[in-house]
Amino acid sequence: VQSYGSIVYVAIDHQFAGSVVVADQLKDETKQTIKDLQSLGMKVVMLTGDVRETALAIAQECGIDEVRYELLPDQKVSCVEDLGEHVAFVGDGINDAPVLARSSVGISMGGLGSDAAIEASDIVLMDDNPAKIPLAIEIAKKTLRIVKQNIVFALSVKMLVLITGALG
Repeated sequence: VQSYGSIVYVAIDHQFAGSVVVADQLKDETKQTIKDLQSLGMKVVMLTGDVRETALAIAQECGIDEVRYELLPDQKVSCVEDLGEHVAFVGDGINDAPVLARSSVGISMGGLGSDAAIEASDIVLMDDNPAKIPLAIEIAKKTLRIVKQNIVFALSVKMLVLITGALG
């Protein structure tokens, strides 16, 4: 049983009746996805509006490198700017839209994500499966390698044509 989340206090006829802890469930593949990203040499930072205790518990459970908590949307944008030039941000809520738009690559969840987050992102995961992020990174790296090879080949052919044309 998880011991973190937002506490909602319940009163009946102005008398305290108890409390309920409301928390998001971690997706089954979250921990493995974070390990996969770290194995690709990436630093994983969690930016959340959750309270300190909840954020730290989730970060520890998932093996996240760094956590920043109790952030408002504009503070998340500042954090992304502080993290450097190449930052990918994954989010799904309306509060994530500004930081999705500001990050180098914004990735949103299409199934359960808000329309604002989907509009602001560069990549939309339609099945809400974060395990596809490392796969997308690998495909992007392979594609970039092929593009560079094609550029080198095309320039080489043009140089060869120019040289043979100049020589007659």
